[in-house]
Formats: sequence, C-alpha cells, structure tokens
Amino acid sequence: MTSQKPTDLVHAFFADLAQGRVEAALECVDDEIVYTNVSLPTVRGKRRFAKVMRGLNGDRIGFDAQIRAISADDDGVVLTERIDELRVGPLRIQFWVCGRNEVREGRIAVWRDYFDFWNCTRGFVRALAAVVVPGLHRPLEDPVSAYSVNR
Repeated sequence: MTSQKPTDLVHAFFADLAQGRVEAALECVDDEIVYTNVSLPTVRGKRRFAKVMRGLNGDRIGFDAQIRAISADDDGVVLTERIDELRVGPLRIQFWVCGRNEVREGRIAVWRDYFDFWNCTRGFVRALAAVVVPGLHRPLEDPVSAYSVNR
C-alpha cells in the first residue's frame, strides 16, 4: 500500500465505494478486515467483506456519503462523522453515522460504524415520501462521489 496519511486513505476508500470502484476500495483493506455496523453481524475477512461491498454497489443499489468531520490519532485510528446515503432503486435513504477505521501498515484493518435506528427510520420515511414528492429529497452537500482520488 502507499504511505498515505490514514485520513487520506479512509477518504479515498469511501470515495472509491461511492464511485462504484469496489475493487479499488478493496485494495485499501487488510486481508483480515473486521467490519461491524454496531448491532448488526460482524463481517470478518476480505473475502466476506468484498461480497458485502459488491452487494452494496450494484445496478439498483448504491452508496454515497458526506464526511462532516474526519480526524486521526498517531496510532492510525481514524474517526469520521458522516451522513451516509444508501440508494435502493428510487429510494435515497440518508442517515447519520459515526465511524472508526483502524489503519495498520497502510491498510484498513477495522471498520466499525455506529448509527441511530431512529435516525435511519426517519431517513427511510423521508426517502419514501421523496419518491412521491421529489422536492423532499435533499442532495448530500460535498458528497464523496464527487472527490478526485489520487493514489
């Protein structure tokens, strides 16, 4: 992997996912990655993780995010506060997420997200209403899908 700063690596990782470059995103993760959406089952290992990421980046399913804040400590722990957007067909569900990525030897070894089910439910209801009244959909400000990734 490159000698990127941990925050740059995590930023590029999310941009790759949002731009549908799953294979490029997978180059950023460790073979033994541990991926947890707290309260959902943990995914262990790159093979299983890749299957989940490919499933979230299909013809009718997609991902984007707005990174509101990102910071790292000297040990490679990167914290993000984001608004994630999951697209399923015409639905664009937006919800708040706080994430922790642990970067080891230039690769993401741990990705753990924390979110609020009430906020997700509100995002889902708003997305349903926006299918009927498109003006209710608020595009993400500064989405990672618009970022240029330099490696």
